[in-house]
Amino acid sequence: MQKSGLPIPHDFLDEEDYVNSLLNFATSHDLFQKLCGGVHILDFLTQEPDLYSTLFPLEWRDWFEMHEIQDILALLMEKDLDGFFNQNCLDPVLVHGQSHNSVANNEQGTWRGKAMPPASLVEYVHSIRKHTLDRHIRPSNEKRNIASIKANGLARSVAVGMKPKKVHEVGNFVAYIDGLTHKISSCLGHEISHVVDVGSGQNYLGRALASPPHCKNVVAIESKHHNIDGAKTMDVTARLAKKEKIMRNKKIFRMSAVGNQNPVHSTGTNGVSGLPLEQVEHEHGAEQQPGRHGSIQYIESVVRSGDLSTIIPQIQQFQILGRSSCDPQLLVISLHSCGNLLHHGLRSLVLNPSVKAVAMVGCCYNLVTERLGPPTYKLPSLRSPNIRLEETSTACDPHGFPMSNRLAIYPHQCGEGVRLNITARMMAVQAPRNWTPKDSDAFFTRHFYRALLQKIFLDRGVVGAKANEKESAMSPSPKGWTGAGQAIILGSLRKSCYHSFTAYVRGAVEKLESDTVLGPKIVESMDGLTDSDITRYELNYGHKKKELSIVWSLMAFSAGVVESIIVVDRWLYLKEHDEVGECWVEAIFDYQQSPRNLVVVGIKK
Repeated sequence: MQKSGLPIPHDFLDEEDYVNSLLNFATSHDLFQKLCGGVHILDFLTQEPDLYSTLFPLEWRDWFEMHEIQDILALLMEKDLDGFFNQNCLDPVLVHGQSHNSVANNEQGTWRGKAMPPASLVEYVHSIRKHTLDRHIRPSNEKRNIASIKANGLARSVAVGMKPKKVHEVGNFVAYIDGLTHKISSCLGHEISHVVDVGSGQNYLGRALASPPHCKNVVAIESKHHNIDGAKTMDVTARLAKKEKIMRNKKIFRMSAVGNQNPVHSTGTNGVSGLPLEQVEHEHGAEQQPGRHGSIQYIESVVRSGDLSTIIPQIQQFQILGRSSCDPQLLVISLHSCGNLLHHGLRSLVLNPSVKAVAMVGCCYNLVTERLGPPTYKLPSLRSPNIRLEETSTACDPHGFPMSNRLAIYPHQCGEGVRLNITARMMAVQAPRNWTPKDSDAFFTRHFYRALLQKIFLDRGVVGAKANEKESAMSPSPKGWTGAGQAIILGSLRKSCYHSFTAYVRGAVEKLESDTVLGPKIVESMDGLTDSDITRYELNYGHKKKELSIVWSLMAFSAGVVESIIVVDRWLYLKEHDEVGECWVEAIFDYQQSPRNLVVVGIKK
């Protein structure tokens, strides 16, 4: 059953070689550190010297000026770099700005009809690519999953409510989990009795696992009661639960309704005393029906750590292979676990004897807490109410990133431990390889509008300038930006607000004016701002939109390494524990359909 530990690029001999190079690059490469956590879009038009010129050397800026943004994105994401390299060298060194092949194929040495990219830019692109985990599904997995999905599929009743993306994710993950449970049973002797889905939501995944032909016993753990209620309703549609039956004494019920009285309570036809007549039979949830499908049990609980000792005793026991299962053998899974939930799931393998394996797909890295440094949450609701107090502003969360001791104590030039602030983790959830020209132009416009609004805020005194003007523009602020005070959280606006910059400013001001804290200052500072003033800002800074688009693109592209660091950390955590026999990471979804496609698997000895 032995699998390769990590889907590493071909540039490395093994996982250890890759991890050493990854950590060294992340903690020593100056530009990478600036693009992944050192700068923020809010700083783009408010810094002196200019952020764009401070970030990139002149030769890069000259080349960027010659090419359209889509050509630049093609170089970052699509272009095969082999043509730029000297085939006789292992290092990405260009021969006079071009390779022998380029000279042979294009005597003028141009790329897309214009100048060749600078050697240092191509080298940086190459470094990011080689330190980013491979996101392609392995051919063996792809064939197995496709064959399983085609053979078994998702029944129409099970797929109710799923969009194509969710159908792809659930179909692939169900096939993967089904194969994993069989391999665990045949190779290690762990007979998985229950599949525990932490953060089950509407339970699309659990419903598919409990349905034929998989017929798993699923325990769905969810913190939101309305999600559980909605899931139970869909269980009925999927024929995994009996439909609720309601019997009423219609005459009495209508009389009580017309008279605006409470329903009459009496002994029902089922002989149950104290229940209203209309509630004679009320069945919900799923009941195991051997030979037809598995079972689903819902547990409403907030998972705050990997210790499941309060949850495991609630799991219903069934006859497994003709014998009573007094000690459940659990496989803990989650599809796109938010924040620390994936950390809790992985830790459950180490902390609970009943948990025999885990298979977790993560997302929402911006909601992960930090183990080594002060919290850098973006959302006000996630900030400590005593954030200004020293003891809370320097608090560390033992459940946060990094999980592994290797990253926690990794020595580098700035000290010890690998840290990723909120900006770096926010960028790690981007999917730049999926950007279309239309999509990218839309969010480039949104980011430009937000940066330009920040300039107006600065000029009109809504926000202050940096406390220390001598401080570098790329100050690695844990807040994720380098301005004074807390960043103004604007959030999303109505679609009509993005039709023009004037509409955007008016919509933003209208929203912020209702803020109980910022509102009075916004009203005072923005009073007298005319549409002509707003238009003048857009005309004066319009040429900066392309520069901002380039910075954002390079930030998103570079953040592929940030995601790789987070995933590698989770894999290293499992490897560091003796009770874990095997652990690996692999892609199980098509990146184009679901870019957060890496599953972390651990199996107990």
